[in-house]
Amino acid sequence: MNITVIGCGRWGTFLAWYLDKIGNSVTLYGRSTSKNMCELIENRSNGLIALREEITLETDLASAMKSEILVISVNSQGLRDLLKELSVYSLSEKKIILCMKGIEISTGKRLTEIVEEYTGEATHTAVWLGPGHVQELYTGVPNCMVIDSASIVLKSRFVEAFSSDLIRFYYGTDLIGNEIGGAAKNVIGIAAGMLDGLKLTSLKGALMSRGTREIARLIKAMGGNELSAYGLCHLGDYQATIFSEFSHNRRYGEACVTGENFTELAEGYYTVKALVKLGENYHVDLPICNAVYDVLYQSKDVKETLDRLFLRSLKQEF
Repeated sequence: MNITVIGCGRWGTFLAWYLDKIGNSVTLYGRSTSKNMCELIENRSNGLIALREEITLETDLASAMKSEILVISVNSQGLRDLLKELSVYSLSEKKIILCMKGIEISTGKRLTEIVEEYTGEATHTAVWLGPGHVQELYTGVPNCMVIDSASIVLKSRFVEAFSSDLIRFYYGTDLIGNEIGGAAKNVIGIAAGMLDGLKLTSLKGALMSRGTREIARLIKAMGGNELSAYGLCHLGDYQATIFSEFSHNRRYGEACVTGENFTELAEGYYTVKALVKLGENYHVDLPICNAVYDVLYQSKDVKETLDRLFLRSLKQEF
């Protein structure tokens, strides 16, 4: 298949490498002003991944848009602006797979809902979610992921085409749950990092248990299947997000406590703002999300906030 990957960050570059590795014709697009793209053009590497010469590196959007399939991996809050740029190239004729996790803050919309505004049909879009770090996958450590879509045909096409010995894909059955669960796990990752920073790592078990229940309640209220929170999009991604040294969200949460200067993208910072709004709109109690929000946006003391979280009123577990 002819595929264009849009987004030349750490994950986008891996996607180009992986899709090339399993036999596709791949173009990787990045802006000419992008530091990442300049490095790739100069070295065919970003310091983590080396790209074969067969992968086309493209800075001209019109040329990049000639592929039928677009794999998008950009900052979730920048998706709408990107789609405005892409919309002049007949997006209704493209098949899009989103390899990113987030919720639009201003509207509370899931990412596939934003794409649908520009394609006119939900059946043109799929999501690729689940655990995995570039540093591990690139060295041959396998993992399992999930692909979901409103279109059974598109979902099946991508699962069958992209599966390999390195990544085993499952067929998603709940687009709402998978998108919300995938986005929300980054917020739980920030909370986990805060616990690490406070030397309270032993509480991560409770965080995992209660975090999953919290997000399950929200998914159900939004019309999804609450069991999705226990799947690869959320609970299945906890090891990579809550424990891994490579997790940007965990490291960002830890930096909030230790005062370390951490400048890498942590999607959970934006997602928590959207989740708090969704919790209010759907009348769902989200204590962990609210605690993270209070620390990040209300300048609340992290230790006092987490202490209150774990000292909430006594109640039944389920």
